[in-house]
Amino acid sequence: MATKTLDITKEHCPMTFVRTKIELTKLQKGETLEVLLSEGEPLDNVPRNAQEQGYKVLSTEHVEGTTYRVVIEK
Repeated sequence: MATKTLDITKEHCPMTFVRTKIELTKLQKGETLEVLLSEGEPLDNVPRNAQEQGYKVLSTEHVEGTTYRVVIEK
């Protein structure tokens, strides 16, 4: 289970990763952040940017409709 959940389904890029990064900086090493986001640009950019910043993307899964769940470990 994730340490914290962040819902950015109503956000648009570039704010999707900005909000995600802010929450990730609040976590301790080894803790996880569950990010709920929309398909398209957020789904493409948030996992890629997280990996580029040195975080580990543990999973990406479809929730329902256009919403996806990405779990990221600090």
